[in-house]
Amino acid sequence: MKIDILTLFPEMFAPLKESIIKRATSSGKVEINIINIRDFALPPHYRCDDEPFGGGAGMVMMCEPIFKAVQSVKTDDAKIFYMSPRGTVFNQNMAVELSQLNHVILLCGHYEGVDQRVINYFNMQELSVGDYVLTGGELPAMIVADAVIRLLPGAISVDSIVEESFSSNLLEYNQYTRPAEFMGMKVPEVLLNGNHKKIAEHRQKEAEEITRRNRPDLYDKKNY
Repeated sequence: MKIDILTLFPEMFAPLKESIIKRATSSGKVEINIINIRDFALPPHYRCDDEPFGGGAGMVMMCEPIFKAVQSVKTDDAKIFYMSPRGTVFNQNMAVELSQLNHVILLCGHYEGVDQRVINYFNMQELSVGDYVLTGGELPAMIVADAVIRLLPGAISVDSIVEESFSSNLLEYNQYTRPAEFMGMKVPEVLLNGNHKKIAEHRQKEAEEITRRNRPDLYDKKNY
C-alpha cells in the first residue's frame, strides 16, 4: 500500500517513523511519502495562501501549489481525501475500507482551508476525525494513516484486531497484566483460572457494560 500525505508542515509527521508504523514501512507493507506543498509554489516567496474572495478572517490555501502537488503523486487507482472538519466522520469501518486500497492520498488543509476548486477538480472525499476544529489537517492525517496501516496484513496480530474496540460495535473489555495484585487491587479471579470459556464470557459481559455506559449510541441490546 502507498500513502502520500500533502502538507505545508512535513516536520509534523515524525510520529509516523515510530513503533508499529515504522515496522510496517521497514517490512514493505506500506510506503509513506510526505510531500511539501510549498515545493510546488512559485519563487521567490513560495507562497501557498492568500486572502479569501468575498472577505473574511484568515487565509486560504491556493489552487496551483496543491494541484501540482497532487499531480506529482496521483495514480489511476489513487483515492484522494481532504482532511476537513466538515467532512464525513472517520470511523473503524472506513479504516477497514481504506486499508484495502492500493494508493491513498491525504491532503492536509491549514488556515481557513483550501480553495474549493481543487477539491472539486480531483473529486476529493472530505474526512473529519471528530466534531471539533484543529489548526490544520496534519494530526487528522496521522490519525487516518495510523488507523489504516495497523490493519494491513502482518502489521499487527490478527487477534489484536478481532478483539479490539469497534470490531463488533462494542468497546474493548478491561485489560490487566502482572502483578496479579497491586496496592490491594486484584485482577479479576476469572482471568487467572485458565478457563477460556469463562474468560470469554467475562470479557463479553464487560465489553457490553462499558459500551452501554460510555457509548450508548453503539450499544443495541437486540444484537447481543
